[in-house]
Amino acid sequence: MPVPFLWLVSILCMLVTVLPPARAAQSDAVISPRATVTLVTDDDAYMPGRPLHVGLRLRLAPGWHTYWLNPGDAGDAPTLAVTAEGGATGQAGTIEWPTPRVLHDGPLTSYAYTGDVLLPVTLTPVAGAGDGPVTLNARAEWLVCAEVCVPENGSFSLTLPRGEAQPSAEAAAFARAAADRPVASPFAARVSPAGVLQLEGRGLSPDAVKDAWFMPEVAGAIDQDAPQGVTVGDGVVQLVLKPGPVFHDGAGLSGIVVLRDPMGRERGLSVRPALGDVRVLAPPSVAAPPGGVVHVGWLVGMAFVGGMILNLMPCVFPVLAMKVLSLERMARGERRAALAGAGAYTAGVVGSFVVLGGAIAALRVAGQQAGWGFQFQSTGFVIAICLLLFAVALNLLGFFTIGLRLMGLGDGLPAHAGDFLTGVLAVVLASPCTAPFMGAAVAGALAAPPVVGLLVFVALGCGLAAPYLLLACMPGLLGWLPQPGRWMETVRNLLALPVLGTCVWLAWVAKLEGGMDALGLLAAGLGLVLVGCWCLRRASMMDLRDAMEGRAGLYRAIAILTLLVAFVGGGVLPPASVHDRSRGTDRVMDGSSAFSPTRLAELRRQGRPVFVDMTAAWCISCLVNERVALSTRAVQDAFARRGIVYMKGDWTLRDAAITAFLHEHGRDGVPFYAYYPAHGAEVILPEILTPGLVLRMTAPEGK
Repeated sequence: MPVPFLWLVSILCMLVTVLPPARAAQSDAVISPRATVTLVTDDDAYMPGRPLHVGLRLRLAPGWHTYWLNPGDAGDAPTLAVTAEGGATGQAGTIEWPTPRVLHDGPLTSYAYTGDVLLPVTLTPVAGAGDGPVTLNARAEWLVCAEVCVPENGSFSLTLPRGEAQPSAEAAAFARAAADRPVASPFAARVSPAGVLQLEGRGLSPDAVKDAWFMPEVAGAIDQDAPQGVTVGDGVVQLVLKPGPVFHDGAGLSGIVVLRDPMGRERGLSVRPALGDVRVLAPPSVAAPPGGVVHVGWLVGMAFVGGMILNLMPCVFPVLAMKVLSLERMARGERRAALAGAGAYTAGVVGSFVVLGGAIAALRVAGQQAGWGFQFQSTGFVIAICLLLFAVALNLLGFFTIGLRLMGLGDGLPAHAGDFLTGVLAVVLASPCTAPFMGAAVAGALAAPPVVGLLVFVALGCGLAAPYLLLACMPGLLGWLPQPGRWMETVRNLLALPVLGTCVWLAWVAKLEGGMDALGLLAAGLGLVLVGCWCLRRASMMDLRDAMEGRAGLYRAIAILTLLVAFVGGGVLPPASVHDRSRGTDRVMDGSSAFSPTRLAELRRQGRPVFVDMTAAWCISCLVNERVALSTRAVQDAFARRGIVYMKGDWTLRDAAITAFLHEHGRDGVPFYAYYPAHGAEVILPEILTPGLVLRMTAPEGK
């Protein structure tokens, strides 16, 4: 049975995983009851000739919104003018607009932003007088609306020193804004004089596109309040628009087409359609209003199935040891205990999923880049889990017996606290894995209203616990288990081997993330855990007389002290060098190149096929896919023969560009695989790969 502080350590480690980032270079805020507005940069230093991204960040109060380039039927677009003086001079370009939302207010339609929005501009400093700091001065105006509209404005100023690139704490916000910007459409676009807009190309189908809508850059180009008829066929999407007063037969029409897939993921495509005749494929259906809620039942169902499949993922293998020991109790016929234990285990799994989902959502609201498995990006969390599993392995080997009563706390805890804590540990270890169906469900949960998100994470937990709960509720299935005997002790010892193997893997991850400092800290922690477990063994072997004389209590006190020092020192207080991002992880395989959004865009412009692999050292599913599929000779030879660039993004440590790329594709964790053919739309591969699947999905069209 787990030690009493296991639950506290696991939950604390899930929540306390990152140190707060350094404050970015930013101006003083203009604050009103409706919005808090600042001027921020993505770099804490400048250099003449190096582009600097500057942005107006608006944190809008709930219920308030501001507007896009084309505000729609009402409103006014924000303006931002930024100039540089001092050590460098220059003037910023125009706002690089993220894709807006469509808001309906009675008969009026607006294109707007809500919540936390960043409106970026780019400024390339030109060398000025001397090498001193540069001062950025900005003047901005914006309109915020709810039931009423209030115009606001402000003047901002901030100073940056000259120096090498130093990504600021706001770099993640700029990465999110870049991911939210519409990309150039990979599909041929035409519009007829009657207002039928058509996208045509590979990758468009009813399985890939469930809904679509168009937002024009110029007000009056279309009737924004009229329903847009949508027809999706193989290789084509058509939108029937109602021309507005400045439509002019479609000449010069430009804007954003948003495509939504069946999972609810959206992507904005910048289009400037050519004028031409378009044959209407079929009577269009009326599009549902953009921004609607994804069907809750669909998300919950995907989450439940993904949670069940998670039982087969390598991440959960170590927890099978504790499950088998619980099945041993079931085999003895203790029916009531089996049901109570299964219920406690389920409660631990479901509760931990809810806590983990809430932690991710809270960190994202706070402006941090957090996704599924984010806690394993913290070296402190990796060390703490490694120490915990080492103690579990010692217990399975019979080195000592973990017991709540042994620690002197058994009378104050529920009877099945151990089963509950086993469920907590199962979720902690399962979090680096993403099972099929699970990635879309988690992304949908984090994008949906809180109640829907809660239901999705509850469904994930129920799916993970379902097989174990089924065994407890159906005694007939337990008849297949062999009779209790000495074989159980042998199985118990053998199950320690995968747990120890997981410890070795976690030590490797800690070394990648924190270098030798983290490895030394882990070694010291393992030594303390060994001492603490030995003290527990001594306390359990003492007779009644020794207990009365206080010797057993002394050993228990020493055990508690050493174990607390190990976990607190290793998990909560890692050395500063652990968080030094300059170390890198250096995990790019031979024959691959490091992921870069700029490099990916350049390769696509050149017409070269690209295979993107988003991975992490702490993701066992990623490592298995690399070994059994991506690194095989057949796949590598095919990539070389077809001229496919293998681009690898390493998410072992937090990386704003990779997180933004995942969010752009509706994902919140790894593994994630995308193939970009030389011509046509991207192809998303499943989370579990085989060589045949990779070869088939990356085969040239027609082969």
